[in-house]
Amino acid sequence: MAAGVPIAFQEVLNLQQLQVPEASIKHGLTTMESDKWIVSVEPNQVSLIDLQNQAQVTRRPIKAEAALMNPSINILALRSGKMIQMFNLDTKSKLKSHDVDSPIVYWKWTSSSNLALITATSVYHWSTEGADGPTKIFERHATIGSNTQIINYTVSPDNKWCLLGGISAGNAPGVVNGNMQLYSVEKKVSQPLSGHGGSFCSIKLAGREDRAQCLVFHEKKPEDPSHRLFVMEVGRDPSKGAPHRLPPTQIPVPPEAASDFPVSLVIDAKNDVAFLLTKAGFVYMFDIHSGKTMFRTRITQETMFVTCPQASTGAVFGITVRTGRVYRVGLNGANLIPYIVNTLRDNDLAIKVAGRLGLPGAEHLYTQQFEALMGAGQVKEAAQLVASSGTALRTPQTIARFQQIPAEPGAPQPVFQYFSTLLEHGKLNEQESIELAKPVLQQGRPQLMEKWLKDDKLHCSEALGDLIMPHDTAMALSVYLRSETHAKAIQCFVQRGEYDKIVPYSTSVGYSMDYSSMLSQLLFNNPQGALDLAKGLVSAEGGPLIDIQATAEAFLSSNRVQETTAFLLEALKDNKEEHAYLQTKLLEINLIGGAPQVADAIMQNGILTHYDRAHIGKLCERAGMWQRAAEHYSDINDIKRVFKNSHQMNPEFVVNYFGKLNREQSIALLKDMMSRGPSNMQVCVEVAKKYNDELGSEELVKVFENAKATEGLYYYLGAVVNFSEDPVVHFKYIQSACMLGQFKEAERVCRDSNIYKPEQVKEYLKNAKLPDPRPLIHVCDRYDFVDELTEYLYLNSLLQYVEVYVTKVSPAKTPQVVGKLFDLGANEDFTKRILMAVGTACPVEEMVEIAEMRNRLRMLQPWLEARVATGSTEAGTHNSLGKIYIQMNKDPKAFLTN
Repeated sequence: MAAGVPIAFQEVLNLQQLQVPEASIKHGLTTMESDKWIVSVEPNQVSLIDLQNQAQVTRRPIKAEAALMNPSINILALRSGKMIQMFNLDTKSKLKSHDVDSPIVYWKWTSSSNLALITATSVYHWSTEGADGPTKIFERHATIGSNTQIINYTVSPDNKWCLLGGISAGNAPGVVNGNMQLYSVEKKVSQPLSGHGGSFCSIKLAGREDRAQCLVFHEKKPEDPSHRLFVMEVGRDPSKGAPHRLPPTQIPVPPEAASDFPVSLVIDAKNDVAFLLTKAGFVYMFDIHSGKTMFRTRITQETMFVTCPQASTGAVFGITVRTGRVYRVGLNGANLIPYIVNTLRDNDLAIKVAGRLGLPGAEHLYTQQFEALMGAGQVKEAAQLVASSGTALRTPQTIARFQQIPAEPGAPQPVFQYFSTLLEHGKLNEQESIELAKPVLQQGRPQLMEKWLKDDKLHCSEALGDLIMPHDTAMALSVYLRSETHAKAIQCFVQRGEYDKIVPYSTSVGYSMDYSSMLSQLLFNNPQGALDLAKGLVSAEGGPLIDIQATAEAFLSSNRVQETTAFLLEALKDNKEEHAYLQTKLLEINLIGGAPQVADAIMQNGILTHYDRAHIGKLCERAGMWQRAAEHYSDINDIKRVFKNSHQMNPEFVVNYFGKLNREQSIALLKDMMSRGPSNMQVCVEVAKKYNDELGSEELVKVFENAKATEGLYYYLGAVVNFSEDPVVHFKYIQSACMLGQFKEAERVCRDSNIYKPEQVKEYLKNAKLPDPRPLIHVCDRYDFVDELTEYLYLNSLLQYVEVYVTKVSPAKTPQVVGKLFDLGANEDFTKRILMAVGTACPVEEMVEIAEMRNRLRMLQPWLEARVATGSTEAGTHNSLGKIYIQMNKDPKAFLTN
């Protein structure tokens, strides 16, 4: 191609050289949806050409009629008959499959998530997401019916407009008509168009805030030999104004190509340029903003049957039918403006395109037009020219020209008009930003600067930050941050007191500085700021940026205990063994420095474990922190010393503390505590109750007995007696209960327990001479010490309890009691009274036997007669009574007869 032309054109690949068969290089079999992959369907296989990996070819043994690779991700769509499928090549899994009702005549990826399917009558969309099948979008218009071969389909950026394109045979031989259908998804209406190609794009128009979504299409009506290009906006909100629309422009088709027709229209979105490629191999390049043709040439004698854009460069790829040449066509910016000026002789187009794309070649045109406008006093128009000139006129000299123009009464200064126009078109450069800032700040209007910075309209530089700094440090900081003026950004952080932000910022931008000197200065002027900075430095990603010990000593040298503490807590939070000295120091300065509650809180959290425990224990003891001191001691003598103050400790702590001691230490400490008087008794009882199994009841009983703490012993044993199988526990509990006058409790255990030794308990109770003998009664009754019981009660004048025993406790043992009373020479009236009280509950034969052995049978007469009177038929009762009557000669004959 000749030098100086405004397009770059080259062959980048040849499919035949990659062994793709010629028969497969045609419409429907070879596809190229993006600059990533070319897919070719061959007999018994599908070839995948990876353009991102030096055109490496992968051939898969797949039988399919057509294959289409997703433009963004590695999802391959396959079609065979009415079956369509999607496969994820990265995960090697099938995504979806569907049986269509009608044959697919054309298909295309409209985005990375949507596959368009066109049948003879309708258009469908099939999403890669979910499990749903294809969704019908619209029906084909009559003008693009089944006799039309579909060659293109595209969807607008907002997904609200669709354009379907195809070709069909014309009325004359060799004539090919183009038909398109524009469909509104929202309104569900179609508009037929006569033409061969079209596409959607989004462009930024001068003087408008919102972007324009435009349809660019070729028009060729069957009865009209001319070809025209249309650019019209679709889908604009009417409330924002009328849609953008250009008058149709003629496309300069050469005479030798009268029967030629376009096969595709591809948008260069990067430069707002449209490329129209024809069957005969012509390429037309249009400026979308004006609709003008900027270049036309024939690049090949062959048809490029498939095309796609390259988003990163704006170029177009195309593949020629059968030969498989892959061409790349793109804008040659260096040559475009000179070509427009010298060949097309369209200075207006050259100025607009050069300004929009920032291309060289129109500088002299800009200068001439600028001087003419300035000379005519057209300040606004001159400003608009500069704004549209790219960088050609955006110089300090131009600013000076506007600054020199005097302002007219009631009108804004020309230089402000100039800057306002530039701001409408985009962002100011460095010098412009500075020159605008000067008067705005002088007028006390920083809010304007803030708005422009927020909208990214100003070029941030150190000089601009310096201008703003005296007026607004926050705004200056924003400028320094954006301009990467690190030292001054850090100065702003210091001035604003945002010390905690210095280290993260410095680390993120890789900026190093002398933090030690900054800390030294801050320590005297702003201790809190020094602390915030030091905490950030010691916690920096990658490790501390300062020496921890030296920094802590610097804080301490200024008598800053609170700041030292906060710093060390941050520095030592990882609880490393090598920081044992510093951990000790942290606790020490608070215990000695008058803040023991701080040290207490640190120890409570348990975040430090490597400090000198013995040393800190002594300091806690000096500070009266008895519990903390105890936690740090292991020697029993130290523990005993601290526990002299156990009355000032939390009882729960004391009880739990014993769980950390061994058996010998626990007993020794309990003895020591009990020896200090009754104030410790309650907590010692709780200790004994909780650790009874571990310490053993025998030792615990000794502790209480040695301290003469009967009440403590009683409460301790009361908690364990019901579960203990130790006779000592039961005996000692009975004993302590009796000593404290808790006779009901002693009675309960004597009555219910099977653990105590009966002989031992009986002897104790007898010797104790309790005013209430019921505990002894139960022991003697259960273990058959009836004679001893009777004797004890009789000799101790507790005769009423004898009667209680035989009437309430054990009537069956009345004969034993009466026998013992006989032996003791008890009053016969008392004996008779208890017999009468027991009545029939007393076993008669045993009672008679005991009385006869002691020759006291006659004494039973009243009792026996009373039994007979109640209707007793017992032989023993009657026999005994008969004996008595015979002895007394009391009419024995009548008794025996009756």
